[in-house]
Amino acid sequence: MDKKTIQRMLSNYGILMVLIVLFVFFSITSPNFLRPMNLFNILRQVSIVGISAVGMTMVLLTGGIDLSVGSIIGVAGVGTAELMLMGIHPVLACLVMLIVSGLIGMLNGFFINRMDVPPLITTLGMMTSLRGLAYIITGGLPVFGFVATFAKLGQGYVWIIPIPVIVMVVIFIFGILLLVKTRFGRYIYGVGGNEEATRLSGVNIKRVKYLVYGMSGFLSGLAGIILLSRINSGQPKAGQGYEMDIITAVVLGGVSISGGEGRLSMVIIGVLIMGVLTNGMIMMNVNDYVQQLVKGLVLIAAVSFDRYQARKSINN
Repeated sequence: MDKKTIQRMLSNYGILMVLIVLFVFFSITSPNFLRPMNLFNILRQVSIVGISAVGMTMVLLTGGIDLSVGSIIGVAGVGTAELMLMGIHPVLACLVMLIVSGLIGMLNGFFINRMDVPPLITTLGMMTSLRGLAYIITGGLPVFGFVATFAKLGQGYVWIIPIPVIVMVVIFIFGILLLVKTRFGRYIYGVGGNEEATRLSGVNIKRVKYLVYGMSGFLSGLAGIILLSRINSGQPKAGQGYEMDIITAVVLGGVSISGGEGRLSMVIIGVLIMGVLTNGMIMMNVNDYVQQLVKGLVLIAAVSFDRYQARKSINN
């Protein structure tokens, strides 16, 4: 086996190898890790990150970034909780906040498209503002006391499979089909790969960006509603820090931060790695500060590998 073949295998399947190594390591260090209950718990936990990661993937493929996803998760949760406490039917409350979340995403698109504000600055500002809004809405206090049946969305099962996991799988299938089988998916890759060439070919670049940021906001809102149902309480700090887990999972999945390259099918593995890593460290009683250190290093390593791959492809 020559050097190029090995490099190609590492590039295509290295992330899967990392997942396998983590599984083996944590199964050895923690006897409870491989118990079915814990494995389903990992899947339930990663569903929030996974759902939002689909929208983040589309944003990164266009060459952008969305740091507001964690705050949208929080606002969607407390907003839905407050609406239900006002007597609005849970289904209607969820629909309202999904629309609001999508509009927040499109507002990001407006500042990026019309005001020419860089995506990093736009979404960073939105992240800070929305977190403040979540605390304003709740007065800094948890919101609870809504109908018990709402908890089924985040805590229920279909057979032995948690409902949030089913929702995540459906969203991933939708995202993969959109990116692989539709013209709009090709536009997303085109914008990230060569925006000017895509524009000259007749594609409405601004519309594409509006839609991908709108989808990112919508899916983060859905993740926030499921998180609300799972913990059965609207917390103003819900989703805080999730943006880094989501971005790390997407980059680990091979999506280039420069845009135009990456497969959503591999992002699933990136999401699982983040879930396994977090769960394994908790079972090993690793404190929160060390967990933050490890996750930060994982993100740096993933981006460094992405840059290395980009340089290597240019040199070749």
